[in-house]
Amino acid sequence: MNRVIETEAGDQSPGPAGKPAEKLATGPIVAPVADIALLLEGTYPYVRGGVSSWVHQIISALPEIRFAVVFIGSDPSMYGPVQYQYPANVTHVETHYLLRQDRHGKPGARAGNRRAFAQMDSLHEYLRRGGEIPGKEMMDAFTRLGSANGISQEDFLYSRASWEYITEQYRQRCTEPSFVDYFWAVRAMHAPLFVLARIAAGLPPVRAVHAISTGYAGLLGSMIRLRREIPFVLTEHGIYTKERKIDLAQATWLHDHNDDVCNTLHDEMGYIRGLWIRFYEQIGRMAYGQASPIVSLYEGNRQRQIADGAAPERTRVITNGISLERYRAALERRPETVPPVLGLVGRVVPIKDIKTFIRTLRILVNRRPDIQGWIVGPEDEDQLYVTECKELATSLGLNDNVKFLGFQNVLDILPQLGLMVLTSISEALPLVVLEAFASGLPCLATDVGSCRELIEGRSEEDRALGAAGSVVPIADPQGTAEAALELLNDAGRWRQAQQAGLARVARYYDDKLMFSSYRNLYMETLAPGSSGTSGFSENAGCTVTHPV
Repeated sequence: MNRVIETEAGDQSPGPAGKPAEKLATGPIVAPVADIALLLEGTYPYVRGGVSSWVHQIISALPEIRFAVVFIGSDPSMYGPVQYQYPANVTHVETHYLLRQDRHGKPGARAGNRRAFAQMDSLHEYLRRGGEIPGKEMMDAFTRLGSANGISQEDFLYSRASWEYITEQYRQRCTEPSFVDYFWAVRAMHAPLFVLARIAAGLPPVRAVHAISTGYAGLLGSMIRLRREIPFVLTEHGIYTKERKIDLAQATWLHDHNDDVCNTLHDEMGYIRGLWIRFYEQIGRMAYGQASPIVSLYEGNRQRQIADGAAPERTRVITNGISLERYRAALERRPETVPPVLGLVGRVVPIKDIKTFIRTLRILVNRRPDIQGWIVGPEDEDQLYVTECKELATSLGLNDNVKFLGFQNVLDILPQLGLMVLTSISEALPLVVLEAFASGLPCLATDVGSCRELIEGRSEEDRALGAAGSVVPIADPQGTAEAALELLNDAGRWRQAQQAGLARVARYYDDKLMFSSYRNLYMETLAPGSSGTSGFSENAGCTVTHPV
């Protein structure tokens, strides 16, 4: 049975689509509510596409596994209704928000626990050094979070002890930004941790947790792993820390200090921006330190995980896969003549570099006025960026050639395209490339993530299949336009690319391979005596105290 819990502010998280929500049963818990609790930050079930599609694939394909869905969002205003119908093997659902502003009452004077703040300084020292953090140190710190004998969220926000700790840290370590900027950055950075601590304490018994990123989901996995001694699996589609660095580098809500007189190269990044980056680096290290196995989608990202602190022996690669059968109809509906339509299927967000796609269209239309560009994907994540993209298209005179179609059924779109285009500045192993191949569509993609090996092949045998399109530089409208014309204007080359893509996806990226790998991974994880299961048995969750 699907169940939901109420978030602490009293708002009830949604139940299964089309069904009334049911409150979590109270009283003694006699068995785990699920085998695997999926820890999902900003994705399934509220955001469509990408990682969410993958999560739905995995749940649907493994009916013998019972899943709990634990969604972690930022602010409730950023999410709409549930976007997926939960499969029958989703047995528990929770929704939590990290940035709710209405959960606290009127501030009041508090003394706070000076000893607990002093103990927290020890963890901060480990974080500053950047080395491995002992499990006991992490466990003690997590236990203090939200505890009556440790640091409650109210103490952190309003107590004298908290004020003294923050001001002392500012005096010792921070010279560049104003105290006001430092104070609010520290509060914004730490406030979500109390929410995570409450989730870790209140989650009903499960046999294992599986975070689909580092970041807050990965930190939650570490908390649960240490608190309950149950296995913690980590899968990264992209590299969360790297993507946050990109976001932070572009963030306009951070204002770097500029001193024209005494700036050095190290001053190019402001203290607060650097503080945020170090924060995400360190919570990523915490997740790597507790998770096993640590899964990536391709070898390049596995090496990146190792460089960021993951133990090599715990890492493994499981590639994405898709249902070839599902895209057979799209292949059969493909017209004989190649449509002069370039498609970019993805969220309209800066990391997809939609603006380069639009500038590419301007160059292409100058050469072939019949060419169109379709931008197919959700537009609700970054309204400012969406507006900028639409204004760019208008300013370039492309209103008749560029269409923003919003979210669409990709099976309806694919047969109408002549090329799939990814102008992203960061990717892992994008499903949309596999979908394009399976529907007989060549691709242009930037040289990020696994795009080159998808298009050109990753082994000698794979490369012998030929190129399924072209790899282009990041932020290069001219180069992207030239590569597009080379394929669109040469039917023979386009057909060769189409056949290479069809052969590659059939041989290496069939979803049956991916499902088999995850079925085996879960069986290993849930087996008695698996990694992190000291004293663990199938019913061990019954003994967990629930909740605080």
